[in-house]
Amino acid sequence: MTPTHATVGQLQSPQDEFSAPLRIQELEHDETVLTLAVSDKYIFAGTHTGEIFVWSLATFELVKRFQAHKRHILWLYLSDTTSQAAAAAASSSSSNAPSTSPLPTPSIDGPARSILVSSAGDAIVSVWCPDTFARLYEIYWPDHIGDVFCCAYSPQQDTVYLGAQNTSIQWVKLSDPERRVPHDNPNHPDQRIDTFFDSKAIGGKSTPRKKDQREELIPPADETLEIHRSSIGNRAHSGFIYCMFVAKGPTVLVDPGEEVLITGGGEGRIKLWQIKQDDKYNDMEEWEAWEYREIMCLGEQDGQSVFHMAIDGSFLYSGKKRGIIELWDLDTKQKLRVIKDHSGPNGRCGDIMSLQMAWDNLWSASTIGTVARHSTVLSNKASDKVSQKYQCLSRWKAHEGKILSSAYTTYQGHNYYITGANDNKLSVWRVDGIQEEAEDTSDESERTMLSSLREFISYRTISARPEFAEECRQGASFLCNLFKRLGAQVNMLSTEKLHNPVVCAVFSGKLEPAEKRKRILFYGHYDVVPADRDSSSKWATDPFQMEGINGYLYGRGVSDNKGPIMAALYAVTDLLQAKQLDSDVVFLIEGEEESTSRNFQETIRRNKGLIGNVDYILLANSYWIDDETPCLTYGLRGVLHATICVDSAYPDLHSGVDGSHMLDEPLADLMQVLTSLKGPRNKIMVPGFYDAVLPLTPDEEARYEEIVKILSRRHPHNGTVEQLKSSLMARWREPNLTIHGTKVSGVDESVVSSHASATISFRIVPDQQVDDIVASLKDFLRAKFAELESKNTLTIKIDNKAEPWLGDPNNQIFKTLEQAIIKVWGLSEPAQLAEPANGDSTGASDKEKEDAASAAADTDKDVDVHPTKTTADPKTGLQAGGPAVKGRKPLYIREGGSIPAIRFLEKEFEAPVAHLPCGQATDSAHLENERIRLVNLIRSREIFGEAFRNLQGGT
Repeated sequence: MTPTHATVGQLQSPQDEFSAPLRIQELEHDETVLTLAVSDKYIFAGTHTGEIFVWSLATFELVKRFQAHKRHILWLYLSDTTSQAAAAAASSSSSNAPSTSPLPTPSIDGPARSILVSSAGDAIVSVWCPDTFARLYEIYWPDHIGDVFCCAYSPQQDTVYLGAQNTSIQWVKLSDPERRVPHDNPNHPDQRIDTFFDSKAIGGKSTPRKKDQREELIPPADETLEIHRSSIGNRAHSGFIYCMFVAKGPTVLVDPGEEVLITGGGEGRIKLWQIKQDDKYNDMEEWEAWEYREIMCLGEQDGQSVFHMAIDGSFLYSGKKRGIIELWDLDTKQKLRVIKDHSGPNGRCGDIMSLQMAWDNLWSASTIGTVARHSTVLSNKASDKVSQKYQCLSRWKAHEGKILSSAYTTYQGHNYYITGANDNKLSVWRVDGIQEEAEDTSDESERTMLSSLREFISYRTISARPEFAEECRQGASFLCNLFKRLGAQVNMLSTEKLHNPVVCAVFSGKLEPAEKRKRILFYGHYDVVPADRDSSSKWATDPFQMEGINGYLYGRGVSDNKGPIMAALYAVTDLLQAKQLDSDVVFLIEGEEESTSRNFQETIRRNKGLIGNVDYILLANSYWIDDETPCLTYGLRGVLHATICVDSAYPDLHSGVDGSHMLDEPLADLMQVLTSLKGPRNKIMVPGFYDAVLPLTPDEEARYEEIVKILSRRHPHNGTVEQLKSSLMARWREPNLTIHGTKVSGVDESVVSSHASATISFRIVPDQQVDDIVASLKDFLRAKFAELESKNTLTIKIDNKAEPWLGDPNNQIFKTLEQAIIKVWGLSEPAQLAEPANGDSTGASDKEKEDAASAAADTDKDVDVHPTKTTADPKTGLQAGGPAVKGRKPLYIREGGSIPAIRFLEKEFEAPVAHLPCGQATDSAHLENERIRLVNLIRSREIFGEAFRNLQGGT
């Protein structure tokens, strides 16, 4: 877009300025703007002369100009009306005492009333009505504290907080009648004696204080409040407190709706403070309790002042000197990213004086007059065009002077970004085209499984790609907050290593005493594999926007593993609401299962005391053997990935110039070593490799017989019973070696490569020990390489490994799940759905139709759920739903894949593991058009509920 006025200045080079939005108004005046706030009607600007300017958003005309302070106004804070209304509702529900504050209590039935708080260099804080501009309160500290750089208001506590030049934080409750004093109180800054300016000279005389003419122009306050001397947090920072604000539930360390005070200091650190009333502070003075209210401290005491902050969920952005913006994760207390921008002439970077998180973008303004807009996690969710987080989407020269403040609003359908500077101008930029995220006004208690899953899917939690690291943490934070809203005690587990955190949530059962409760651990993962929707992709829908088509839910992670997590979670909430949860249920949801569960074991071991003892372990991370028969998985193969390298002491050589029989070629050596690994019929030649493989038992063979009879009957084209049986056993219970590929140095086909490597993997089975396989493999390869008498060197690198797992189908947890599956799916009933006749395209039972209709109603039309069909959708080409389940009991199956965490958890907690597949064989997990049948998700929720309720009685 092109500005309506000529650019007020140029950056060092033309390419540094791009995508300047439309400046619809330039509001000229005669003052430096130090701070801005915007309401639903007005723009408020605080100036260096102590005045507040008020412009109309409707006409951009100056509505009011009044003297608010004697000195420069450093901060304006406009309270959130919705927060105040909620606080008033909470207050009215907890107390019948009348309000003693002259500030009208917000009406819950009518519109809530907000307040405008200003602080300045005259050590006074004022509270204004943003509609009538009446001065409701003036607030001061009885002693000298210097300039008041910032202020904030907590609707829940009805308290104003201020950050001072003397590094302290003070506070006062507006409705506290004991804090009211006359305006001419001798402690008032206008009345008290200044130890320097009012000091007496020789002879006992002092110079009369000069009357400040601006003092007479300031409207009188309805009430004057003196902060109590105990209401102070001394040395809250080691530098001036430049910025502060109040946020709701910004970290899992507090309740989701709990307000927290966040402050930034001149020494470079950020602190979070608990401000709610708590019984543990009852026996302390306020100043003494404040020392214990610090929730966390972020950053170093490096003198890189924190001038401004912005928040997005649990992500906190801080603007600092020299163009630095730091991104912090308040859940894990980790600094995730440093953004550097606003480079001017001669490479000088401006200080970041203002940050705003608006319309899913991060907006920053600097002292060299530039504004930059960066993409964030949210903006990347909404657009496939931006693949890298925190790209600079636009940057422009907004002012000739220093930009000291900014604000944003949406007014009558237009998005406005507003900047104020020391060039006596205020600019209003229209940034339409950036969609504002719709506000979620639904009651959190009414969130349903499908609407929660829909939001969960929208986070691109791709652990294998570093550019999605922030979004992985956003997904973890969403999960934490959801667990907390539904009643769990939540912790975000991590180590000092920068890995995706593990979400730990504990739902407590009602059985007393607690020692009698069983503890069930549910394991899952919130990360997913990549899903790119481009010209070569076959995705029929946006993989990160869940869609309901033909009775299926489509989206990346609906089947693996976000859908099953939601089913298990809402099964627990069902039991809580019915007061039927006797056992404790512990959720461990990791964020790197699709990336070999790196750091998972270390994290769990380090936090094992917090997790507690475990009696049963349950997971749901696989699929039925077909689309018709519910299954239980009792075995998985382990895996060992390795890289074999052969290197020469020489660089890459030309085969014609240097090649001869006297030259040992790395690739040739590697090929000979690789071919020695396998013999006839793919037998693995490593000595003793098969020694520990468990023999086939009669019970296990009977399970295979049952499986192959069903499969051969339904799918006769897949081969004979014996062929199917041999195929399943080879993939499930027998080990295998795969050579995946080779790499060589050099780019020319005539080159003798100096380096050659190959990646291989072993799939191992019970009771093979992965460490024993590693040792045998290394010995075998070294021996074969030695036989070559080569001058090259051999190295073997173990990339990752996971042990095989074999459960006991006859133990308590499997039998409990089996009975739950029989009950929920009605497997004891003969004959399920037949193919539709007479042109009826609906293949769903009445119960399935009712479930689908009920689920659609629950989502408030969030998900378009269609009836199950037997034909493909003509528009999308997506496969329609097939027949319902068959059989009289679930099939016990094993799988050829690996899940690294299972065997580790089983050994670490000494508890039995069971694996409940939720989806069907055609769910296309890890593939395009991943899906899960809606009925499967609903029934899985019921099965989990039965298991969580009935395992309490097991042993």
